[in-house]
Amino acid sequence: MSPDTAPILSVSEVVKRFVLRRTLGDRLARRPGLTQTAVDHVSFELAHGEILGLAGGSGSGKTTLARMLIRLVEPDEGRIIFRGSDVRDAGGRGLREVRRQMQMVFQDPYSSLNPRMRVGAAILEAGRVHHQPGAENGTSFVERILDLVRLPASAAQRRPQELSGGQRQRVAIARALAVGPEVLIADEAVSALDVSIQTQLLNLFLDLRDELGLSIIFVAHQLSVIAEVADRVAIMHEGRIVEIGSTVDVFHHPTHDYTRALLAAHPHPRPPAPTGGVA
Repeated sequence: MSPDTAPILSVSEVVKRFVLRRTLGDRLARRPGLTQTAVDHVSFELAHGEILGLAGGSGSGKTTLARMLIRLVEPDEGRIIFRGSDVRDAGGRGLREVRRQMQMVFQDPYSSLNPRMRVGAAILEAGRVHHQPGAENGTSFVERILDLVRLPASAAQRRPQELSGGQRQRVAIARALAVGPEVLIADEAVSALDVSIQTQLLNLFLDLRDELGLSIIFVAHQLSVIAEVADRVAIMHEGRIVEIGSTVDVFHHPTHDYTRALLAAHPHPRPPAPTGGVA
């Protein structure tokens, strides 16, 4: 594969097991105890400028998988190759740099925003900590980042609790963008919002991909959301990817029984069919 077509992220056979119970006898015998496999030998690639959807029901392992990519959850097995280096080998400064380049946007913006800090100060702090170009010019840097997420410059003077849910999520995205990432990992980033606000934010993610060349992993249980935003989709079930392919192909011509069941359970989740395809 040539450097121009090499994936920005390549995940190979990653596994995560959680210990449910470990008795004293298990500890003395150095046995692992009773475990549950949350992610079971999952592999996929993410191309430059691609939006990959991770879909599946509750407990399918999609959020655990997403968090393993930046080692918020430590993998037990497998390889996570980002820009040619294994994330599992990174430590200290190297891991901080991985987490700068792969930023996570969570469902609840309060998990990443300080309620006591004004929006502009939070964005500027992120940019300066990671030595981003232009961050030395505070006001212009903040205004440029706010403009990327379609917020007015006046939002810089407000605190998170003074904003609507959609505006707070835009601020969380802005703070992630302030550090100059190459990959965004959106973990149920629109699922708590009204449908009209969801649509606006999905369009924002599409714009950011086009304007900044970002690669995006979009985790969602709502197939309608995946249909709107993702180039490809990976369907997860019981810790495994059971089907992966272009969103149009998977949603219009599913090959796995679980994918068919998901599609049947969600009203109108399918993306537009390609020209000449099945409606």
